[in-house]
Amino acid sequence: MAKKSKSTKKSKNKSKKLVAEKNETAMIEGILEGSPDGIGVVVVRLECGCKKMAAVAKDGEPASKLIMYRDQAESICPQCKKDNGDFMRVTESFIHWVKPEPTEAEKEMISTKVLGATPTTN
Repeated sequence: MAKKSKSTKKSKNKSKKLVAEKNETAMIEGILEGSPDGIGVVVVRLECGCKKMAAVAKDGEPASKLIMYRDQAESICPQCKKDNGDFMRVTESFIHWVKPEPTEAEKEMISTKVLGATPTTN
C-alpha cells in the first residue's frame, strides 16, 4: 500500500480549512442579515472544533441569539452539549466588524465588554 505524500495531506488540510472559513463567513453573513442592530459578530472557536457566534450591537450588548455549531456536523459535540462550550476550552475569539467599522476606541470598549480584558505582561 502506498503512503500518501506530504503534499497530498497539506492539500487536503488546506481544502478543509478553506471550507471551514467559507462556512464561518456564511454564518457571519446570515447572523448579520437577521440582526439589523448588529455592527459585528463575535466568533469564539473551541478546541473541539465547535464555534459560538452572536451579533453584537453598538453598545456591546447582544444583537442576536447565541448560535453554536460545528462545521460539517449535524450537532455540536457531546462535550459542548454538556458544558455549553466552557471558556476554558476556547482557542480563539474575535469580533468580525461590519464596514464601516467603529472607531478604535469603540472597538476596544465593545471587545473588552464582550470578550473581556486581555492581561498584558511587563
